[in-house]
Amino acid sequence: MVLVLTLIAAVLVFGFGCAANGNDDRPQPAPAKSENPVVRLTTDFGNIDIELLADVAPKHAENFVKLAKEGFYDGLTFHRIIPGFMAQGGDPKGDGTGGPGYTIPAEFSDLKHTAGMVAAARRGDAVNPDKASSGSQFYIMFKAAPHLDGQYTIFGKVIAGMDVVYQLEKVPLAGSKPVEPVYIRKAEVISGDED
Repeated sequence: MVLVLTLIAAVLVFGFGCAANGNDDRPQPAPAKSENPVVRLTTDFGNIDIELLADVAPKHAENFVKLAKEGFYDGLTFHRIIPGFMAQGGDPKGDGTGGPGYTIPAEFSDLKHTAGMVAAARRGDAVNPDKASSGSQFYIMFKAAPHLDGQYTIFGKVIAGMDVVYQLEKVPLAGSKPVEPVYIRKAEVISGDED
């Protein structure tokens, strides 16, 4: 009888000990909502919402917000699409050579080029040894590309609209250029920027 009571006491103490250590089913507070800016790209296929990672790449995030507010991206295209890799846009010339007339110093991080990550395009190392980013061109990843990690500045991630991103991957192409233009009809800051 003493053995049974000892076992019951041990089970009760162990059980209450687990509850005291946080292993219970009580509701936990929701994680804090991000205060990073979110920019919505409106395309003919639907909307793509991008959270800008201001804590990781503040200059790039600030620049993207500025250009969106100015209407810079409105009417531009995704001029380069490589299925299984990425879609690139933000060039007013539509051929990969245009921009707003300035570059942005690189802001490399430990972030990885995975599906939905948004990074700044740039010119090649031979003409751009500092790896400065284009002032406006960006790309959205269709899938992981580890060979780009630490070589290009990741400044955002798609938080809604990956189905739209994947539709871009399926458009008819002539090389890497869409046969029919794929427009960014509008870019607008929808949250996280109080200016």
